[in-house]
Amino acid sequence: MNKIRIFCVVLIILSLSGLKVYAKEGFPLNIAVEFTDHAASAYVAQHKGWFEEEGLKPIFYSYVTGMSLAAALGRGDIQAAYICLLPAINAYANAKVPIKVVSGLHKHGYGMAVNPEKIKTVKDLERSDIRIGSVQAGGPVDAILLKTIEKYGLDRNKILKRVQRMNPPMQIMAIRMGKLDASFSPEHWPAIAEEAGFKVLLKSQDVWPGMQGSVLVVKEELIKTNPEIVRKLVKITEKTTKWIKENPEKAASVMAAQLQAVGNKAFPIEAAETAAKLTITPEAVHRSMGRLEYTVGIDQRAIQESIDFAAGQGYIQKSFAAGDILDLRFSR
Repeated sequence: MNKIRIFCVVLIILSLSGLKVYAKEGFPLNIAVEFTDHAASAYVAQHKGWFEEEGLKPIFYSYVTGMSLAAALGRGDIQAAYICLLPAINAYANAKVPIKVVSGLHKHGYGMAVNPEKIKTVKDLERSDIRIGSVQAGGPVDAILLKTIEKYGLDRNKILKRVQRMNPPMQIMAIRMGKLDASFSPEHWPAIAEEAGFKVLLKSQDVWPGMQGSVLVVKEELIKTNPEIVRKLVKITEKTTKWIKENPEKAASVMAAQLQAVGNKAFPIEAAETAAKLTITPEAVHRSMGRLEYTVGIDQRAIQESIDFAAGQGYIQKSFAAGDILDLRFSR
């Protein structure tokens, strides 16, 4: 009887913490991921069953942009996320979401694709007849747009007043309809734009050397109540990242299939409906993944640079120390 009481008390404590226990089926973990090959380590690990091998039972929620994912982090039932760094910084600083970065995922992964018949050089963006698409302000794509303006000495006001803010699937549809001449977006979308006749003219490497792309974040509560779960997530991420680097073509095939399968299930729903109409080929994903540097390593200086940039652009009210959002003790 005492053992039963103790077991019941444990279940009550865990339920109050917002977590659940599945004795045989594994730990049910709610993870938010971006609908891009930025989150390849999550998608590939899911495909291979590596979460289950570690006793985890993840439920994935895919988001078309990092900014929409950042908003979802405020939900109490999301415990971890594979997310671009700048949206994570925004969620931490503006929405006060208690998260920690526990691993890197990749560096870079953003670019500008253009209509090669109308745009020959970056300077052409200043022309009044050039129609520019970009994801909403505050995220890494917007950062690359601003960095491009700065590096190439472009007229900021002249450029920004013509930028049409739309999610990546909508940009692809606009490209196909002949309504955009330049598109700023996260990979894999520039590669999809290439298949629609565009050319990648500029990558994030060209304007922001050493840029930290995406990271694995977890809620502080998960670290406090289940640090072993966090350790397993980092372990899986490290294992998958290694496999992706060693098997780029296989990884691209897995990613293309995974992205095509979840395309109509991502959030927001209206963006998913558009994404579902697009074909994502292994060739495009392979080309796209080749532009990212998949690595779990974190350079604290790069994190600080992103934080300071976010503060300088008004994405967040003020800067803070990179150490405040980092917790790298779970890496091997």
